[in-house]
Amino acid sequence: MEIRVGDNLTFTPPQLSISKSKCPTVRLNLTHLGNLPRNGMGHNWALTLTENAQSVAQAGWQSGLENQYMPLDDERVIATTDIIGGGESVSVAFASSLLDANEDYTFFCSFVGHFSLMKGIFTVNE
Repeated sequence: MEIRVGDNLTFTPPQLSISKSKCPTVRLNLTHLGNLPRNGMGHNWALTLTENAQSVAQAGWQSGLENQYMPLDDERVIATTDIIGGGESVSVAFASSLLDANEDYTFFCSFVGHFSLMKGIFTVNE
């Protein structure tokens, strides 16, 4: 899966979908097409159950940039990347067995203040 971000507050595409039976390992590549540095307009990609997304993002703000604006060792976090700045890329891989087709998932950027606009739907099919 490829997802792009820039010096704005959007993910492209804004929705992602996987089939657990066809994709035992989810691999996601995040590319920042902007010019601003990670401490000015950094972005990451994090996945949680929808019901946990906002509280995880808010907990991450207190963790600081040095911890990728993610709460440390938080079991609600299914997968996450590091914060990247303009011209950088990062990848993450995780087992689709961690996901349930009967649950609702949200991906988001946990950089301070980005959550309200930078989030999307992650759909899981059997």
